Amino acid sequence: MPTDDSVYSYSAVLMGSPILLKLFSHNEPLASRVFGLIKQYEDLLTVNRAQSQVMDINHAAGERPVAVSRPVYQLIKCAKAASMLPGSAFNLAIGPLVKRWRIGFKGDSVPPANEIAVLLDVTRPEDVVLDDTALSVFLTRKGMEIDLGAIAKGYIADRVRDLLQKEGVTEGLINLGGNVQTLGTPQGCWSIGLKKPFSNADALVGAMEIANKSVVTSGTYERYFEQNGQRYHHILDPQTGYPLDNELDSVTIISTDSLDGDIWTTLLYGAGVEKGCRMLKGREDIEAIFVTKAREVVLSSRRQFRFTLLDDSYRLIDRTA
Repeated sequence: MPTDDSVYSYSAVLMGSPILLKLFSHNEPLASRVFGLIKQYEDLLTVNRAQSQVMDINHAAGERPVAVSRPVYQLIKCAKAASMLPGSAFNLAIGPLVKRWRIGFKGDSVPPANEIAVLLDVTRPEDVVLDDTALSVFLTRKGMEIDLGAIAKGYIADRVRDLLQKEGVTEGLINLGGNVQTLGTPQGCWSIGLKKPFSNADALVGAMEIANKSVVTSGTYERYFEQNGQRYHHILDPQTGYPLDNELDSVTIISTDSLDGDIWTTLLYGAGVEKGCRMLKGREDIEAIFVTKAREVVLSSRRQFRFTLLDDSYRLIDRTA
């Protein structure tokens, strides 16, 4: 349905999130193809139902390798590489902990410390064995589970972008609930809001102006529960098994590929502001916006976007060299 004279918006609920597609011409068949593509990848990658290629791997943990399609294999290989970085907060093998905490689902609770210790023993990424020739994945220990939830949306957003470009679309936007991928420069740029943590859904800290870039935000306010006066969010520390506890409320990544955004939001969440900014010094293609509990908005740089602070209760800190 058109939202104004030029923009046509199409929506669906997939991957447990509202999906929004914006085009500048009325094209329902293309929108249907986009949503069909998203569902196709969801069916391959999900761990939220009994059957998928990822669940086939999990069901065979400790028993045998499982051959998968090339796209699934390449995504798992990418996720393992990110997981093996020194001190990485990213871990494709974190599935058993995610499943036990159930943050964002019914039955969430703080697991006893002895359960956490047992589960940490089956969440080591080095126990995910890959065979490039057979395109197979072997979880060497019983009870292991890989979970691509931290990376699947970015991968799918990039595939949607590729499809739109192949179909000759020069301006458009896909929002997969936290992952925004854009094409073109309508009226000079796209304006993307930066959410205010633990506030109304439409409350913004600021806004980014971007073109032909992805914006990925991960925040502690997205999924959490409270128990005995303490808040537990869904971003787990693979070293401890508990939610990451540092100065951050959210991390936003601006990059060309949404897949990079998914990986780097998690890496930088674990690193924190100071170390995170140092990690990005050699990466001109990736930029970050950190929102802290102390109400600071820290920009690692701003080569690929413009930023406007919209909430004067926050302080803007620009690390641009």
